[in-house]
Amino acid sequence: MKEAPLRVALADGVARVTLSRPKVRNAFNTEMIDALRETFERFNNDDSTRAVLLTGEGPVFCGGADISWMRASLDLSHDENLADARAMSAMFRAIDRCSKPTVAAVHGAALGGGAGLAAVCDIVIAAEDAVFGFTEVKLGIIPAVISPFVLAKIGRSHARALFLTGERFDAQRAAAIGLVHRVVRASHLDDAVDETLRELFSASPAATAAAKALIPRVIESSYDATLALTAEAIAVQRTSPEGQEGLRAFLERRTPTFSR
Repeated sequence: MKEAPLRVALADGVARVTLSRPKVRNAFNTEMIDALRETFERFNNDDSTRAVLLTGEGPVFCGGADISWMRASLDLSHDENLADARAMSAMFRAIDRCSKPTVAAVHGAALGGGAGLAAVCDIVIAAEDAVFGFTEVKLGIIPAVISPFVLAKIGRSHARALFLTGERFDAQRAAAIGLVHRVVRASHLDDAVDETLRELFSASPAATAAAKALIPRVIESSYDATLALTAEAIAVQRTSPEGQEGLRAFLERRTPTFSR
């Protein structure tokens, strides 16, 4: 019987999604890709979920693609490779479009598609000894599917340096280029995650989702179009139940009901 590629647990509003293939450094294969897409799509509309935490079991967060999976791709046609890539892209897009805040806790290494997971999550906390790399060119391939998310995180300049060399880099450099938001001692990783979750839980779930949805809309709009877009967005939020509650709580010097 095959082991499940993920372990998923929902408790106290946090969906903990753990990559669970430690024997192969939590590497991607077809089953893991499909499971991640389905999981993030499910939590997208789950009102009981306030945040999604992505972690890896064992010594490594995610080492990229499974060797057996890559070996099988040698015999795939162009169309079969295209279908494979589209499935992986759908997985990353499900994470990207999830309305819940997504937090990645990275330890050990995040390489290739693993670094792509860091790029697509909203908040990334890394152990200080973690290693990152867009290593695809070392294998004669390219970081194509993850590129929209990586470019959005680190920009063209850093992507040109790191995509072309395929070099590995440490957590401090990952933070300097914007791939990682916080670097902590490995022994403090869980505490740092808990601090971030507490911050998220103090915020309005509806406002958090709206703020997340606003970012790509503003980036993809022209300067002139952003006037109407942003004015409408704040008007909607101010008149929403949580917007009303949050403002009233502030004026009345009390904790809003949505804060935990």
